[in-house]
Amino acid sequence: MDGRDQERSVRWPRWDGAAGAVRAVRALGSVRGRRTWRSAWRRRRADVLGLSRHGPERARVPGAAVRAEPQPGGGVVHFARSSLRVRVAAGGAVFCGWDGAAPEPSYALAGACPEPDGRAVLEPDTEGGWRVMSERVTVTVSRHGAVAVRTPGGVVLRRELPPRWWDRAPGDESAASGDAGGGPGERSGDSRWVQRSEVAADARFFGLGGRSAGPRLRGGTYRLWNTDPGGAFVPGDDPLSVTMPVQFVVADAGTHLVFHDNSWDGAVTLREGAEGAGSGHDRPGCSVLRMDGGPLRYWVLVGTPARVLLGWTALTGAPALPPRWALGPQHARWGFGSQAEVRRVVSGYRERGLPLSAVHLDIDHYDGHRVFTVDRTAFPDLPGLARELRGEGVRLVSIVDPGVKAEPGNAVYEGGAAADAYVRDAQGREVRGVVWPGEAVFPDFTDARVRKWWGGLYAERLAQGFSGVWHDMNEPVSFAAFGDPSLPRSARHALEGRGGDHREAHNVYGLAMARAGYDGLLELRPEERPFLFSRAGWAGMQRYGGTWSGDVATGWPGLRASLSLVLGMGLCGVPYSGPDVGGFSGVPSPELYLRWFQTAAYLPLFRTHSAMSAGLREPWEYGAEVLEHARAALLERARLLPYFVTLAQLARLSGAPYVRPVWWNTPRDRKLRDCEDAFLLGDALLVAPVLGPGVTRRAVRLPRGRWYDTVGGRAYDGPGEAVVDAPPSRIPVLARAGAVLPVVGADGTTELEVWAPKDGRGGGGLVVPDAGDGWQPPVVERFGTRREGGRVTVERQGGGEVGYRVRVRGLPGDGV
Repeated sequence: MDGRDQERSVRWPRWDGAAGAVRAVRALGSVRGRRTWRSAWRRRRADVLGLSRHGPERARVPGAAVRAEPQPGGGVVHFARSSLRVRVAAGGAVFCGWDGAAPEPSYALAGACPEPDGRAVLEPDTEGGWRVMSERVTVTVSRHGAVAVRTPGGVVLRRELPPRWWDRAPGDESAASGDAGGGPGERSGDSRWVQRSEVAADARFFGLGGRSAGPRLRGGTYRLWNTDPGGAFVPGDDPLSVTMPVQFVVADAGTHLVFHDNSWDGAVTLREGAEGAGSGHDRPGCSVLRMDGGPLRYWVLVGTPARVLLGWTALTGAPALPPRWALGPQHARWGFGSQAEVRRVVSGYRERGLPLSAVHLDIDHYDGHRVFTVDRTAFPDLPGLARELRGEGVRLVSIVDPGVKAEPGNAVYEGGAAADAYVRDAQGREVRGVVWPGEAVFPDFTDARVRKWWGGLYAERLAQGFSGVWHDMNEPVSFAAFGDPSLPRSARHALEGRGGDHREAHNVYGLAMARAGYDGLLELRPEERPFLFSRAGWAGMQRYGGTWSGDVATGWPGLRASLSLVLGMGLCGVPYSGPDVGGFSGVPSPELYLRWFQTAAYLPLFRTHSAMSAGLREPWEYGAEVLEHARAALLERARLLPYFVTLAQLARLSGAPYVRPVWWNTPRDRKLRDCEDAFLLGDALLVAPVLGPGVTRRAVRLPRGRWYDTVGGRAYDGPGEAVVDAPPSRIPVLARAGAVLPVVGADGTTELEVWAPKDGRGGGGLVVPDAGDGWQPPVVERFGTRREGGRVTVERQGGGEVGYRVRVRGLPGDGV
């Protein structure tokens, strides 16, 4: 469930005193309105009582360097008022931590911190500072604390200027002044700070989690605070449910990713650079990061886009591998209302020959919106329904919200209370908010003990026949008539035994909930890969599943925003995501619905979903023509399923997203870096969706090489631009010359679709056969192609038979 119906758009009216309170009550209804009003005042009062009052702030900069202390992979440079730890890992990742900050503890990192590069040494440089040189990167530190990350050839990719802190430690003058070796325990944990960075004048910014504007991030300020937009968002609305301090920067000199490992509230202000048109007076691009507290520590990874995400995956963990069925089309709606309606929808798909892999049940299937319950009147035999549908090849997926209704007799609430599982305030009382079931409490997922308890509750979902879950409302959300719709910032969290408050825990709440759910499902059903995706999360959330767009607005701008989110999340290491087809909030026109449907057929998570007030979303509800074209999109998705299986396995092995920007293989092509209306699906396909009304032809920016229209077969040579047909029946999809795609053949078995290389040239591709939904290790098969005249040959690299039926495309007659 995302937000719910028209209530969502007015749930948090702007507060302006008593008049605002009255409007809030009217907008939300008398009962819920009063509750959200009381909840907002409760939150405000809790923060007044629970957050310490600070004395005057004192600004601090590192000051002049005093000495350096070599260590494995780098060392520590001590300044007059701070210290900087620099370490280059064996894989080339650079870590920098100020004020004694170390890489751990961290919610983002997977497993042990990477070992330092034993060959990298901290040594004086010729300009009075220090440097650490390694095979892939060089780091220099100036006498006053500026840090530059360079290519092995000496080109600066990123330059961090000396940071500035505003220490807030009442009654502790030493914490404000600091000494040369101070660690985080010697300073106020909530000292705010700012870090200014410079990049090349031609650099383009991407990432920062799920952003509705983009995927290229223009100049502006982007907040780092996971937020339910409270309605339907469009391009430019910010922030959304998944924010990450992860910048993916692409420039002629090279590509790099920088991750500031800090989960506090903050903001990134970006400014693109400008070149001096030959004058030599380039203005560099600029990034200014302001954080309200927490450590100043960051990682930098450099290389090609593929190498950067490979390093990011090694650092933060491999993406969870969805089961095969989760790569098929899925259908959801808030408001199915009964198991009879679910049967009607599934039968509609079957009778019309439309593929369907899963149906998702929203909060209306719960008893009074209480999590881990079932409305027995509307769904009298949910396990029986699940068995029936599974026999037809359709799985059931359940929503799970974190808010637990706080009432006597609620087994989940009472079990959590007995286990002391809920977030508490500074006075030790349960923090209460308002969500769909009413007054609710919130599990503290930053406590391993609580995660274990919560994960065990998923046994009830499995017993009801569900095959997967989707997490919602886990920013976390607490309805409020005014102010931030979340928990009090003073709310106390375990934070893995370190202790802290919601200012630090907020952004990792959804990530920790995903971990609880994933680990619980894995323990309950170890023979199957868990299927889970989450509305909110943070860096590293790919370890536990994927995400989706949340409440994207119905409209052409919403379609653009949803594509931006998928591309942006992929560059932050989360390859499995997708939008609500048609938008969540309203009723799409037949044309908009069809174009959204056709686009989503090429995205990892292919799911229709809508609000209760947004009408039905079955393809046949939009007329015979839409049904015909939607069927073609569904059948093409089914045909490409072996390719999606391959992309999922490769994402787990390498971190490369299924959906990639068109500049992925040629990041130095500046025109491609500015292209936002097309994407690559793996290395083989270029998808050019229709993002506006009345379009039947559109221009497509092509990467270098030859590209074939997959329907008409016409060849286009890049780099450059081609104008291609985009009739209502399809969106343009082009195949790379030389590509090898595994597809479902006419006989139902996997065959290789090979697109002819240019004459005298070659190509190739990777195939990972489907090994079921368990944990069998993948077998990566490599194929090479070669064209000589009118003949195309395909060989399995390493020798042996090809092992598949081969169909060659792009030759006259498309011969076999």
